Amino acid sequence: MKVKKIIMSLIGVILCGIGVGIIKAAFLGVDPYQTLTTGLDFCLPLSFGTIYLIVTGLLFIFMFFGDKHYIGFNTFINLFFLGYIAEYTQKFVMWIFPEPLLIVKGGIFAVGFIVLCLSASLYITADMGVSTYDAVALIVCETWHKGKFKYVRIISDLTCVVFGSLIILLSGGKINDLLKIVGVGTILTAFFMGPVIELFNKYISRPIMGEDKA
Repeated sequence: MKVKKIIMSLIGVILCGIGVGIIKAAFLGVDPYQTLTTGLDFCLPLSFGTIYLIVTGLLFIFMFFGDKHYIGFNTFINLFFLGYIAEYTQKFVMWIFPEPLLIVKGGIFAVGFIVLCLSASLYITADMGVSTYDAVALIVCETWHKGKFKYVRIISDLTCVVFGSLIILLSGGKINDLLKIVGVGTILTAFFMGPVIELFNKYISRPIMGEDKA
């Protein structure tokens, strides 16, 4: 069973990086956490993978001192590999579609969204640690008892979107640059990822683990 969990976790995190990269290549908006990392990528002379590693590493320090029990296999795979997988996936998709029409961008986003939801379902069901970003809200709510998870997560998501947006604008970015990062895709991931992940949980991830679909 543990081997199955490790394999599911590994596949889940790899697919997560691929999903993030595909969504970034659509330029229709990314999820809240990637808004922050992509904003930093916009203004810093570093690769996205390196920026993701640095930001996620800083959150890992918070996670380590906040509550170590959330640290697991997924945490380290996410920390060291997800950013680079996303970076090279985005470059590959942009190489295939250098100047896509809007309808093609929509298709690219849809594929990335499905991959991202499937990936989250796999590594969440495997239950082998959480990402450093997910741990922030969990620690605040479950360890420090400072609020309900859904509200704390909304605050952390909004914080990422605000800071990511400000970084882009203050570093000379235009509104068009901002809309490629904070756009309709950001709204779709915020409102629809949860339900789609649950569908994958019910029909794919739980059956793989031998659990009831219900």
